[in-house]
Amino acid sequence: QVQLVESGGGLVQAGGSLSVSCAASGRTFSIYTMGWFRQAPGKEREFVAATNWNGERTYYADSVKGRFTISRDNAKNTVYLQMNSLKPEDTAFYYCAVKRGDGYSISWYSYDYNYWGQGTQVTVSS
Repeated sequence: QVQLVESGGGLVQAGGSLSVSCAASGRTFSIYTMGWFRQAPGKEREFVAATNWNGERTYYADSVKGRFTISRDNAKNTVYLQMNSLKPEDTAFYYCAVKRGDGYSISWYSYDYNYWGQGTQVTVSS
């Protein structure tokens, strides 16, 4: 079992920045690929970013590429999502997740992730 707790969400104006964190406990955090997903009201959950076990490989959704940065600190069992140049359409609940299997490959499919946090709300005002 892996427990994930997101924090750092909030309200920010368009063009601003916000960082969200995900603290993990339970199984060895450092061996897993980690991902961030988001879900806006009335919409399906969508992939945002992912990083492999050591943070050397990252992948981003086109909608956030160049604005968001995913990183991890395995010593702290924490993965981060730095969000810059935020837009109103970034408003959503943001979830971190642990990918099943090896920590080398990256996936943008939610069904490849088997542990999820409770989410943190990010609201971007126009």
